Amino acid sequence: MGIHDSVRERITHRDIPIVALVTYVIALLAWVAIVGRWLPMPGGQADMQMSDPGAPEAMALSNGLSGIGLYLLMWGAMMIAMMYPSSVPLFRLYAETLEGTTTAGKVTRVGAFIGTYALVWTLTGLVPLVVNALVPIVTLANAHGGLLLGGSLLLLSGYQLSPYKFSCLRQCRSPLGFLLTHHRPGVRGAIRTSWQFSVFCVGCCWALFAFMVIVGSMNIVWMALIAVVLSLERTVAWGEQLARAVGVLAGVAGSAVVVIATV
Repeated sequence: MGIHDSVRERITHRDIPIVALVTYVIALLAWVAIVGRWLPMPGGQADMQMSDPGAPEAMALSNGLSGIGLYLLMWGAMMIAMMYPSSVPLFRLYAETLEGTTTAGKVTRVGAFIGTYALVWTLTGLVPLVVNALVPIVTLANAHGGLLLGGSLLLLSGYQLSPYKFSCLRQCRSPLGFLLTHHRPGVRGAIRTSWQFSVFCVGCCWALFAFMVIVGSMNIVWMALIAVVLSLERTVAWGEQLARAVGVLAGVAGSAVVVIATV
């Protein structure tokens, strides 16, 4: 019948472990590269640590186009490490829609799908660079660290509790429903479908990553905590309740930090 019925028929519950395995291996390698400091970064200011708030962004901007390029490489690896594991259900379901396609066709389309997802998240790294160029985070953190942290927590709280957050989160939590609505055939279709999902995904998680930049985009502890939160939000039955709890907690903590900073 229609494209929805066609996709529904081709999606089965049969395991396709290779897609999950490859995705987890890529994510693991990204984590190893980040934790092991394998990714090159420009020297920049010697008095800053990479885990300091705004330090990677300041270093990148101080080294021109090469610094920006290396920063985006680092940011892309971070996004793969943090976002790929919770995206496995979508990647597997997409692969299952390709039943009957040649092996080369499957590899090409799945590669285009997964690669587009990584590309979109890599491009989001331009946002903290632009923000940092306009308002240096390092300077703000040194002069008004408490207010900056408190304000970022309040921003996170407001977004976590907003209708738009839950609209995007529901798309992320229902990969089957998303594919039934947005699936398109061919390589171009894979790119378009992945792009559309990536937009919802960015809409779901951007506030968490904004907070990560404020506390230090290369702070491994915060990276791991945020990765766990966003993964649980997207995959477990109580994900929406967790999102609300994070919003309430961030609001309380942010208010307390702002009060303390202004006393």
